[in-house]
Amino acid sequence: MAHVKVVTDSTADIPKDLLEALDITVVPLKVNFGENETYTDGETLTPSGFYEKLQKSDVMPTTSQPSPYDFETVYNRIAEKDTVIFSIHLSSRMSGTYQAATLGAEEVDTKVEVIDSKRASYAFGIIVTDIARLAKNGADSDECRKRLQQMLQETTVFFMVDTLEYLEKNGRIGKASALLGSLLKMKPILSLTEEGEVYPYEKVRGRKKAMARIVTELENTYGDQPIQLGMFHAIAADSAETMAADIREKLNVVSDVTAEIGAVIGAHVGPGTIAVTATPAPED
Repeated sequence: MAHVKVVTDSTADIPKDLLEALDITVVPLKVNFGENETYTDGETLTPSGFYEKLQKSDVMPTTSQPSPYDFETVYNRIAEKDTVIFSIHLSSRMSGTYQAATLGAEEVDTKVEVIDSKRASYAFGIIVTDIARLAKNGADSDECRKRLQQMLQETTVFFMVDTLEYLEKNGRIGKASALLGSLLKMKPILSLTEEGEVYPYEKVRGRKKAMARIVTELENTYGDQPIQLGMFHAIAADSAETMAADIREKLNVVSDVTAEIGAVIGAHVGPGTIAVTATPAPED
C-alpha cells in the first residue's frame, strides 16, 4: 500500500500550526517590491508585514512562481519507498506554479500526482489540509484521490475585496467592472469559475449586505449538510469573525479554520479582503 505525502505551494495560505501538525510540505512563491526587494512568501515576509509594506510602498508588488527545479528538489527530498506524492496547487489560470510542478515531477522517479485546484488561497488550502489529514490517518492513495475529486467538485468559495484596484491592476477583472464598482459604491461578491478564474458572482450595495448574501448562498448550497468552513482575510479579522459567527449559527458547521491571506494572493486582492470557503464534511 502506497504511503501518501502532500505538497502544496505558499498561496494555499494554510496556518503554520496545521502545516506542522499534518506534515504538509510547502514550496513558496516570491514577492517583489521593485527590482531590488524580493521576499519569500510566508517565510521572509509574513502577511502582516506584507500589508504594512504594501500600504507604504510607492510600487505595486509583483509575484513569481517557483521553478521546476524547486519542485524536483522537494519531491526528491521527501520521497520514500512506496510513496505517492499529491502535489496540489494554485489555479493554473492565475499562475504558472502548476506547470512548474508538473515539469518538476517529470524529473523524479517517485510517483507524483500534480493537481490544478482551480482555486486560490485557503479555498484550496482547505482541500490540502483535508487530504493531508486523511494521509496522516493512514488512508491510501485511492482513498485520498477519491476524497480529493469530491472536494474539487463540491468546495465553494466567495470573497469580497475592499477595493477592485488590485484585481484590476493585476489583470484579474476587466476595467469596466472596476469602474462600475467605484462609481456605484457596489460591493461585488466574487467567486471562481470552473476553470479557476475570478468572476463577479453578484453585485450588492454595501459590505454588510454582501456578507449576508454570501451566507444565504451557503445556506442554499449546503442546507443542513455537515460542512467544513474556512474563513480567510487580509487584515480584516473582525469582519471575518462576524461572518463566521453568522455561518455557524445558520449552517451545520462541524469544523472551521481562520487563515490569513498571504503576500502573493494579497498582492492581487489587497487589504480588507474577506473570503469564505466551504465543503461537505467527510463521512465517518
